[in-house]
Amino acid sequence: MNFIQPSIDPVIISFGFVDIRWYSLAYILGLIIGLVIMKRLNKFSNNFIDPKHLDNFFVWAVIGIIIGGRIGYVLFYQFNLFITNPLYIIEIWNGGMSFHGGLIGIIVSIYLFSKINRINFFYLSDLVSIVAPIGIFFGRIANFINTELIGKPTDFYISVIYPSIDDIPRHPSQLYEAMFEGLILFIFLITFFYKTKDFLKHGIISGLFLCCYSFFRFIIEFIREPDIQIGLLFNFISMGQLLCVPVFIIGFIIIQYHASRKNN
Repeated sequence: MNFIQPSIDPVIISFGFVDIRWYSLAYILGLIIGLVIMKRLNKFSNNFIDPKHLDNFFVWAVIGIIIGGRIGYVLFYQFNLFITNPLYIIEIWNGGMSFHGGLIGIIVSIYLFSKINRINFFYLSDLVSIVAPIGIFFGRIANFINTELIGKPTDFYISVIYPSIDDIPRHPSQLYEAMFEGLILFIFLITFFYKTKDFLKHGIISGLFLCCYSFFRFIIEFIREPDIQIGLLFNFISMGQLLCVPVFIIGFIIIQYHASRKNN
């Protein structure tokens, strides 16, 4: 069964001097909904964080994600362009954000914020990890609307045709990622939190998020078209898959380390 991608303008509304895009809305929704859920989860912990701190962290999160996401995209995916035009790194209006860059950015934000406010780093990172899949979900839906990160051609009985690309049935890889990296991962992490909150060691959920996200992303990228300017590395894996490997290893180490500790 072939579905036709609906024709949706990437720009929701334009005010002339500024455009409100679906991708921007995805970031905003993910951050706001994430903050609301973080506040609710925070009530169940002995390391309770003042809600005012979480409100303040919202700004830090936005800055970390945007700066990290942009720098990561340029360095990981457009390095040659950056070399010829260094100012490209600030041209956010031309699009281009990297999840792994944003991940590094938010980790730096969590670290600095937790140090300044004397908050347990891994407790805050656990809260962020639980809600991060919400932002990923909305982000992948925005990718689908924008006809970005399209899947490879397929004869699978469920496929999508992207009229602006070609008439070939393709895997809706953005929707696969929205489902697994977003919805399923969120349900798993929040269920794990509620089931183990009375004896959960801080850091476990952070490690689980890194491992599960990397696993899902690595597998799904086999049916996603590689970035045209890079192609496949070693004629086998994409840049996104390569970046997932160290993230998975770090997540596994974090889980093992905190699982072996007697206390937080």
